[in-house]
Amino acid sequence: MRVRILGAGIVGLSVADELIRRGHEVTMVDPAPGSGASYAAAGMLSPAGEAWYGEEDLTRLCLSSLALWPDFAARLGVAVHTRGTLLVGVDAGDVQQVERQLSVLDLAGVSYERLVRRALLAREPGLGRVAGGAFLAEDHSVDPRAVVAALLERLSTLVEPGERQRAGVETNTVTVIATGVNLPDPYSSLIRPVRGDVVRVRTQERVERTVRAWAHGEQIYVVPRIDSDEVVIGATTEERDGPLLPTVEGVWRLLDSARRVVPALDRASVVEVTSRDRPGTADNLPLVGSTHEPGVVLAAGAYRNGVLLAPLIAQLVADHIETGSVEPAVDPRRFRMKEDG
Repeated sequence: MRVRILGAGIVGLSVADELIRRGHEVTMVDPAPGSGASYAAAGMLSPAGEAWYGEEDLTRLCLSSLALWPDFAARLGVAVHTRGTLLVGVDAGDVQQVERQLSVLDLAGVSYERLVRRALLAREPGLGRVAGGAFLAEDHSVDPRAVVAALLERLSTLVEPGERQRAGVETNTVTVIATGVNLPDPYSSLIRPVRGDVVRVRTQERVERTVRAWAHGEQIYVVPRIDSDEVVIGATTEERDGPLLPTVEGVWRLLDSARRVVPALDRASVVEVTSRDRPGTADNLPLVGSTHEPGVVLAAGAYRNGVLLAPLIAQLVADHIETGSVEPAVDPRRFRMKEDG
């Protein structure tokens, strides 16, 4: 099959890699590969940490994609940080939020280990005055920039630098739209951009595990890189327009919360502050599959889970192109297109 992919972020590149592995002829179009949400992402492979009420289908899909990551990462030669994730609350109110999340994991049948303060400090000595939490042994992380670089090394000859907007449906060619928050019409109304600011720091104080925390009502994550002294702190969540520039208020909230959770970050050096838009949908589920246009397939709307879901979306797109199959939970046709009103 001839397939033209619009967009070379982590999702588009993963789709291309999977299709080539299956013997299809692929070309890609992107003026700046890997420069969108993939560039800012912390890279948490965290189905348990992201689980929430009413999102059972999303949790199921995230767990399925997590199972694909060991082979996917090995094929790319990318390291996965497999020391697990700590879910913590700084005060009593925060611990109540943790308990709500653990009750969601109980319903989903996802295992965890509830920990008191002393046990949390044993797992991560650099934690501050946390009140309680849990250990999510199967929630891991990866460096998305390393993943994108590895994919581009394999696929660079296939990427054309043109604009990613769709220019009609080509005969005998499937068009896969994987353009993040910038879907072309008539699909643009299916995506809402959700701004996120992310801070990268370097620290001599070792952070052993990913920490997802509630800090006096603020959600925060601290993600160490397995092969460097870099730590990623994120992320704000705002539905706002304007240039992709971090705000003082957003960055202050991130750093203030992070230093409460891991006090040694006070001495870290800030090396980068990034702002990108996540591609959200009305139900927080991706858009993967056919549209009302023959030969046009969406691979979009992964919202906060683009890195985690990339290998699963790649398989779903390839399966759809080959067999017509669609995962009902992510079928784009569950929403009405703009031209349909």
